[in-house]
Amino acid sequence: MTGLVYKSTGSFYTVKTEDHSVYECRIKGKFRIKGIKSTNPIAVGDVVDFELDQTTDETIGQIHTIHDRKNYIIRKSVNLSKQTHIIAANIDVVFLLITINNPPTTTSFIDRFLVTAEAYGIETVLVFNKIDTYDETMKEEQLYLQYIYSEIGYQCLQVSAQEGIGIAALKEQMLGKVSMFSGHSGVGKSTLVNALEPHLNLKTKTISEQSMQGQHTTTFAEMYDLSFDAKIIDTPGIKGFGIVDMEKEEVSDYFPEFFKLKSECKFNNCLHKEEPHCAVKKALEENKIAWSRYNSYLKILEGDDEHYRQDIYNDDRIASDETRK
Repeated sequence: MTGLVYKSTGSFYTVKTEDHSVYECRIKGKFRIKGIKSTNPIAVGDVVDFELDQTTDETIGQIHTIHDRKNYIIRKSVNLSKQTHIIAANIDVVFLLITINNPPTTTSFIDRFLVTAEAYGIETVLVFNKIDTYDETMKEEQLYLQYIYSEIGYQCLQVSAQEGIGIAALKEQMLGKVSMFSGHSGVGKSTLVNALEPHLNLKTKTISEQSMQGQHTTTFAEMYDLSFDAKIIDTPGIKGFGIVDMEKEEVSDYFPEFFKLKSECKFNNCLHKEEPHCAVKKALEENKIAWSRYNSYLKILEGDDEHYRQDIYNDDRIASDETRK
């Protein structure tokens, strides 16, 4: 049988077939996919082939084949520096949730996520959530960030899951697609899913007032069928985002505003650092490129991923199903 992976706990996989039958499955043997050293060889969104093992009282599926992926979102694993973690696969659009101060989302985090999405050809929409809570200073900061990313070509939405602001526009972007919500813990991913589909009633938690950081409530990535012809993958919160297997010479290709200027640089292998007659640096001096973007680029180029490896993703700490609602 063939089905779509809706949930992965690291040991069991919930798979749904075209006739909407749901099976709990395990992996048959060990998978190595195109040389990827991953903590999770199978991810939510994967299409898999499986057979039923009826030798026990319970019917458990054995996954033996993973279909080719059209894309996936990947990052460095927390505890195993030479391995990676695939967050989800076969995604049509990612909605990166951003909050200004509760918790704060840095431009460095946004840019690292966008670079990875660009590298794997995944459309990303920036969702500025909790806009009902912003004072004038926060509104100015939000509008400035929206201006920066809109100028580059990224679509931006202003949303309040609590007040229902922007929900209709978000639904329109999700129609007929497999979407993924991502962002820091506490930015309101599960709350937003509840606003889109109240009957799901996903578990949520409040922000810690002391640290202004969210608390993990989603333990595993999980896909949900929505009533308006859409699928959503809700993911655990991320503290940091380590870039995977990217050569220095290609990093600038995933900054769209840099890539547009690449042909105008004197050297075709220009890293936009010390080289003379660099079109990117010229645009930076003329304020045609945001300094925050350039700083993010330099950090990625310099490979400062060490603190990003100690972030992060609750999925790397394999927990029991009892930790889920």
